[in-house]
Amino acid sequence: MSTILKVFEVAKSLRLGWHNWRASTRLLCMKVYGTKMKGYSFGHDHSTAELVGYPEALTDPSYRGQILTLTYPIVGNYGVPSTQELDELGLKKNVESDRIQVSGLLVQDYSPEYSQWNAVKSLAQWLEEEKVGSYYFSSNKVFTMSFPALRIFKCFGKAILSKWLLLTVESRIVVVHGEEVHLVPWDQDLMSLEYDSLFISNAPGDPSLVKTRIQNVCKVLESDRPQPVFGILYGDLNHSSYKLPMGNRGQHQPVVNNHGYGIDSESLPPGWSPLFINANDGTSEGIMCSTKPVFTAQFHPEAKGGPTDTELLFDAFISLIRKGKEGSSASVPKKPVVPQRIQVSKVLVLGSGGLSIGQAGEFDYSGSQAVKAMKEQNLKVVLINPNIASVQTNKFGTNQADSVYFLPITPEFVMEVIKVERPDGNLLSIGGQMALNCGVKLFQSGILQKYGVQVLGTPVESITATEDRQLFSDKLMEINEKIAPSIAVKTVSICHLPDKDDHQYVMLRSAYVLGGLGSGVCANREKLEDTARKVLAMSSQILVEKSLLGWKEVEYEVVRDVADNCVTVCNMENFDPLCIYTGDSIVVAPSQTLSNEYHMLRETAIKVVRHLGIVGECNIQYVLHPSSLEYCIIEVNARLSRTFVAAKLALGIPLQDIKNAVSEQAMACFEPSLDYIVTKIPRWDLDRFHGMSWEIDSAMKSVGEVMTVGRTFEESIQKALRMCHPSVDGYVPRLPLKRFLNVVSNLSATVSRELLLKAKMDGFSDRQVDQALDISEGEARTLRVNQNIRPRVKQIDTLAAEYTNYLYCTYHGQEHDLDFKDHGITIVGCGPFHIGSSVEFDWCAVSSIRALRQMGKHTVVVNHNPETVSTDFDERILDITQQEGCTGCIVSVGGQIPNNLTMPLHLNGVKILGGTSPLQIDHAEEKSVFSSTVDDLGVGQTPRRALSSLENAVSFASTVGYPCLLWPSYVLSVSAMNVVYGEDEMKRFLEEATQVSQVRSVHLTIWPVWLWLQVLAHAITEHVEDAGVHSGDATLMLPTQTGSSGEGPNLFPFNKNFHPFNTQFLVKGNDVMVIECILRASRSFPFVSKTIGVVFIDVATMVMVGEPLDESRLPSLENPIIPVDYVEYFYTLCSFAPMFSWPRLREADPVMRCEMASTGEVACFGPNIYSAFLKAMLSTGFKLPQKGILIGIQHSFRPNFLSTAHPLHEEGFKLYATEGTSAWLNANDVPTIPVAWPSQESKNTTLPSISR
Repeated sequence: MSTILKVFEVAKSLRLGWHNWRASTRLLCMKVYGTKMKGYSFGHDHSTAELVGYPEALTDPSYRGQILTLTYPIVGNYGVPSTQELDELGLKKNVESDRIQVSGLLVQDYSPEYSQWNAVKSLAQWLEEEKVGSYYFSSNKVFTMSFPALRIFKCFGKAILSKWLLLTVESRIVVVHGEEVHLVPWDQDLMSLEYDSLFISNAPGDPSLVKTRIQNVCKVLESDRPQPVFGILYGDLNHSSYKLPMGNRGQHQPVVNNHGYGIDSESLPPGWSPLFINANDGTSEGIMCSTKPVFTAQFHPEAKGGPTDTELLFDAFISLIRKGKEGSSASVPKKPVVPQRIQVSKVLVLGSGGLSIGQAGEFDYSGSQAVKAMKEQNLKVVLINPNIASVQTNKFGTNQADSVYFLPITPEFVMEVIKVERPDGNLLSIGGQMALNCGVKLFQSGILQKYGVQVLGTPVESITATEDRQLFSDKLMEINEKIAPSIAVKTVSICHLPDKDDHQYVMLRSAYVLGGLGSGVCANREKLEDTARKVLAMSSQILVEKSLLGWKEVEYEVVRDVADNCVTVCNMENFDPLCIYTGDSIVVAPSQTLSNEYHMLRETAIKVVRHLGIVGECNIQYVLHPSSLEYCIIEVNARLSRTFVAAKLALGIPLQDIKNAVSEQAMACFEPSLDYIVTKIPRWDLDRFHGMSWEIDSAMKSVGEVMTVGRTFEESIQKALRMCHPSVDGYVPRLPLKRFLNVVSNLSATVSRELLLKAKMDGFSDRQVDQALDISEGEARTLRVNQNIRPRVKQIDTLAAEYTNYLYCTYHGQEHDLDFKDHGITIVGCGPFHIGSSVEFDWCAVSSIRALRQMGKHTVVVNHNPETVSTDFDERILDITQQEGCTGCIVSVGGQIPNNLTMPLHLNGVKILGGTSPLQIDHAEEKSVFSSTVDDLGVGQTPRRALSSLENAVSFASTVGYPCLLWPSYVLSVSAMNVVYGEDEMKRFLEEATQVSQVRSVHLTIWPVWLWLQVLAHAITEHVEDAGVHSGDATLMLPTQTGSSGEGPNLFPFNKNFHPFNTQFLVKGNDVMVIECILRASRSFPFVSKTIGVVFIDVATMVMVGEPLDESRLPSLENPIIPVDYVEYFYTLCSFAPMFSWPRLREADPVMRCEMASTGEVACFGPNIYSAFLKAMLSTGFKLPQKGILIGIQHSFRPNFLSTAHPLHEEGFKLYATEGTSAWLNANDVPTIPVAWPSQESKNTTLPSISR
C-alpha cells in the first residue's frame, strides 16, 4: 500500500507551496464533445474494464493500434514483471507478445510506486522504453460511457494485418494439450496446407475488414476437409457484424472477454447457430456448425489477464482433433440441464439473534434481504429472530415475514415452531453462525426430515464440510488444493504441532464458530496446550496448523447456482497480514497488489466451491506468500452476504434468470468491473471493557465497521479513517501534523487552485487543510468554495459505466452522474456500529425513511455503514444537503453522532427538522445547563453538581453520601461514567468525568413523542437492575411490574415543557426524580414500538414534517396501550435483555457498570415476567447451569444475595466463589469452594484457578 506516501507529499505541498508530486508530468487538455478534460502524462510523450493484467493487456495483439482505456481505479501499483522471461515451453511468461501493441494508454490514476515481488520496473519506465503515450485523468469514465464516436477506433492498416497475430497464451494452451503448433502468415492459402486442425485467432477490431482471411477460410469451410476449425475473433463468416458498446469489453460479463463486435444471428445460414448468447443483451458471441467440427468465439476464452472459465473450448477443440470427423455439436459443451425449481410454499428463516462481536449487522441485513427475496417469489415466510431491533422483525410493511417469532434460536424452540407452522423449506445460511449451528443440529437429529422441511440452497453435508476442520481438509486434498499443514483434534492430550517441532509457531482455529473465536498463535507447547484447553471449552474441535504469519490475506465472494454457473462478485485484500483476523483488518476492494495472481486465485475459488457443492454464496479466504505464487486456503464460509440473489438461488433459480436487484438492467450473473476503491475499516470500543489489551490478533474484537468509496486509495482510506470516529481527521504521521508539514504561516492566499484540488482529491478534509495552512477552522471550506472546488456525486459502477446504483462523493470528475431535481429530506444514519449505537438506530432511520416515502416525500440517506439496511459526516452532509437542495435534515433518528452535528449544521444554514431548536438540543446535552433548567421547572432530580476539582468533588460526595455517579456530557452510552463507592475511587475516576450525582433507586425510562405542548404517545419501561447499571445493559420490562399507576402524571409536567424522545427517571418510594432527557430517538424505540404496536418513529416523523395524525390510536399518559396481540402468542408482557460478547473478550472484567458494554439486544414475550425473562436470557446465549455455579459479589451487595444463595445450595448446585465471597458465604451457612482470579493465581497457588 505504498501509494499512501502520495498523501504526505501533497500535505507537504500545501504548507510549502511547491508541486513535487507532479514534477515530471505534462498537462494534457482534451475536448470531448463539449466536455473539457484535463489529464497528466506519464511514460513516453504522446478500453478495457479488466481488474488486473495491464502487462498482458498492453501486449495483447487484440489491441494493436488502439488507444487502451483502463477503468481500474489505480494502474501501476504492481509494476511490470520481466518481459523477457520465458516459461518451460520457451514462451513469454508474463506478456502476450514481444512488444506493447497499443498506441496509447488512458487511465484514471497512476501509481509511480509499485508493490509486487516479481516487478522489475515501473509502468512508466516500460511505456517510456516502448515510446507509448499514456495519460491519467481524474475521471476517465467519459471514454467508456456516453460518446459513441469514441467507441470505434479506426486504426486498421497493412502493418496490423501483415502477419497472423497469435497470443502467447493460445500457443501455450495448445502445446500443453500435447499438440504441435505451426504459425503461418495471416494471408496464407490454407487449402495448400496439410494439418490436423485449424486454429484462427486475433483480428483486431471488426472481423469483416479482414477480406483475404475470410476468403481463405470460406474455401476451407466449403470444401470436404474434415479437420476441426476453431476461430477466435474471426467469427463473422462473411455475415453481418456490428460494434458493441464499449462496456462489453469488460472481462467480467458472462462469456465476454476482449471483444468489441457481435454477430447478427439472423444472418446465419442453415446449419449454423449461436454457440454463446450474452445473458444481458442477447448478443451472439460465438457460432457453431451442426454438420462440421467448426465453431468460433467472439472473445478470448484463454486470455491473460482474464478469466479462464471458458478454456473448456480448447478442451473441446482438442477432443474434436482426436475424434476426427465427428460433428462439433457432439463435442462442444452443451448448455447444462437446469434442475427443476424447488417447489415450496412456506419457508422457515432462522435469524441471527442479538448482535455480538463476530456476528453483527451484516447478518441482520442478510436476513432482511432473504425475506424480501422469498416474498417476491410469493412464498409465505416464518421468521424466528429474537432481535427486536432488527428491521426484519417488523410486523407491518412490504416484503416482511408473515409470522415473526421472538424466541431463542435453539433446536428445542425451533422444533416447536416447526410443529405449529409446518414449513416445507428452510434457509440455514443467512443467519450467521448461530442459525447455521442450530439448523445443522436439527438436520442431524432428524427433526427436519421428520416434519418434511427441505434445506434450501447449500446442502447440510456441504455446510458440515466447511465447518468441520478435518472434513474440510480432506475435501481440499481430493482436488489437490493447498492448505497449511494441520491436524484436527478434539482433546488437549493429542494436540501437537503438525511437524512435531516445539519451536515453530502454530495457529489454532476452532470449528463451528464465527469471528475467529478461540483462535490464536502459539509459540511453544505450553502456550499451545493452554490455548487449546480454553478453545475446547467453547468448541468440540480445533485445528492445529502451521502458522503462515506474515503472508498476505485475500478473500473472494463466490456465487454459484444449481446449474453450476459460478461468478466471483468481490475480491478483497487485507491491509494486515495473516494472524490479524479479517474482521479486525483494514480491507480494500478490489485487491491492490495482485497481478495475474488474481485470476489464479479466482480459478481456484470456483474449483473449490464447485467441489464442495455450495449453492448460493460463500466466502473463500486465502493466504498468499508475499514473494512467490505459493498460496494456501484458510477456510470457506458457507454463510451469505449477497443474500437477495443467494436466497433465490436456493429455490433453484439459475443466475441468468435473476435480474440485478439494484439496476434492474443486467442479470445477476456478472462480476463487477470497478472504477473505484472501497475501503473497510473496523471500529473498536476496547476502552469500554476493563482490563482488555488493545492489541489485535486472530480473534475478532471490533464491534462495527465503516465502508467508504473513493476514486483513489488515498481518498478512500482517509474518508474511512474519519468515519470511524469524529475525533479522527484522517491519516496523519506519528509526529504532530504541524511539525511534519514544516510550519509556514499565512499561505492561504498563495495556495494554487490546482494544489488545493489535489489535496481534496487525495482525501484531505477541510479541517486537515485548515491545520496544514494554519488558518481558522472553516476558512479552508470558504477558500475551496470560492474557487469552485466542490465534490461530485458519482454512481457506483458495477460494470464500467453500464450499470449503476448507489452514490458517493468524490473530487475526481468533471460532472455529477445524476440531476438533482427532487429536493428531498436528508436522513443522517448512525454510522459504524459501536457500543451504544447499533442496529436499533438503523431501525429508527429505516422506519423514518419508509414513513417519509409513504407521505410521498423524496429522501436522501447519508450513512457509511455497510452492515445497515439504510446504507465523513459534518463536511460531507453539508455538501450533500446543499447540492441536493434538501428542504430539511433529520438528525434525531441516527443516534448520538448525528445529534452532535445539530449545532454545526444549524450554524451553516441547514434546516433541522423536528420542532425543537438546535439550541435546546445542545442544552439537553450539557449536564449543568440541563440541571439548571430542571430546577427552574420545579421538577425533582437527584442532588448533583458540576465540579472541576478533586477537593470540591470529595466535599460534595461527603455531603450527599456515597455511592456517587461521575457523569460526563455529550456522550453516547455514558462513556467514562463510573459509580464510586469511596474517596479512593473518586480520585481514580475523576480523570475521566467531572459530573457527580448521588444514585441508588429504581430506574424508569419514558419514551414520549411530543408536539408543541402535547404528549402524543408514550411508553414506560422498568429496569430489572437498580440504578448504577447503564440502561443499555439493563434488562427491561414492559409494562412496568413494580411502578405505581400514578407515576405517569408525575412525569407529565416535565415532558410537557420539553420535546423529549427519551427521558430517564429514578423512582424511590413516592419520589420521582429525573436523570436525563435525550432529544433524539433512543436504542429502545424498536422495543417499545413493536411491543405496544405503535411505531413511534413513524409518529415522530409525521410530527417533524407537519403531517396530520390520528391521535385516538396513540398511547398517551392518560390512556396507555397495554401490550397485546403481537406475533404468535397473545402474551401481554415483553422482556428486553442485553447481549454481551464476553466470550470474545477473555481479559475483560465481565461486570455491568454504568458505562455500557453490551453489543446487542433481544426481547421475548411471555404470559408472565418469568417466562419472558427466561426466554430473553436464553436468546442471548445464556445456558442454564447444570452442575456448578461461580459466584463473585461486591462486599456491599453480599447481604442482598444471601436469600438467593441458600436456594441454589438447596437445589444441589456445586457452588464456587472468589476468595472473599467464598469466606463470607461459608460463614453464612452456604458451602462454597474458593477459587482464584487468573490475575491472582501467582499470588495464591493454594487455590484452584477460575480458568480451570
